[in-house]
Amino acid sequence: MTGLLALVGSGEYLPEMSEIEQQLLDGGTRYVQIPTAAALEGDDRLGYWIELGRKAAERLGATPITVAPRNRDEANDPDLVTRVANADLIYLSGGNPTFLADTLRDTALWHAIVAEFERGCSIAGCSAGAMIMGGWIPSLRNREAPGHQGLGLMPMVSVIPHFDRFLPRIGTSLAKLALKPPEGVELIGIDELTALVGTPESMTVIGKGAVVRINEAPSTRHQAGDLLRFTNDD
Repeated sequence: MTGLLALVGSGEYLPEMSEIEQQLLDGGTRYVQIPTAAALEGDDRLGYWIELGRKAAERLGATPITVAPRNRDEANDPDLVTRVANADLIYLSGGNPTFLADTLRDTALWHAIVAEFERGCSIAGCSAGAMIMGGWIPSLRNREAPGHQGLGLMPMVSVIPHFDRFLPRIGTSLAKLALKPPEGVELIGIDELTALVGTPESMTVIGKGAVVRINEAPSTRHQAGDLLRFTNDD
């Protein structure tokens, strides 16, 4: 049985999101944070996310465990990989989604994360961390560029985080056309301070904003408490 999966639009480690993180911990205490998506921004920025994650874990009475590979060699380091063992929550925070996906793809660390998820550990990704969970990562900063392969914990979707901020720049009706998702992949817009939480097949909207299913015609907007179902045929 897998653990819970959370796709978060924004707000990792903030007090406003503590209720979601508490649900994901489900009484556990080993809170692993992976800030790798911010590694290209330098040590100061990486340290910022590590400190924010530490405070979030301690606020919930959990033990903060930092796993911060900066490259693929470090993501294959056995000493680093063992730190995710017996985790109750593994949280991948924001930054550069393409860098994060390519740093973790097919590494010992990613295999260990998947194994923990299959054992029952919850996995959360926020912003870039949410984007890599899907089958395809859209290019949000340069829509002329092709998208990028995700890591596929939820292969039938592609996540647009910060969707309420992104929406005024493009509009829901143009998102599917502009971002060009592959056949069989559904674009999902997740607002800030909002999450989808559940299993890859069935997830509930939690938080102050909304989740938009863009592929549907017309697109549909879902608020807190709404249950969304996904299949490989979407």
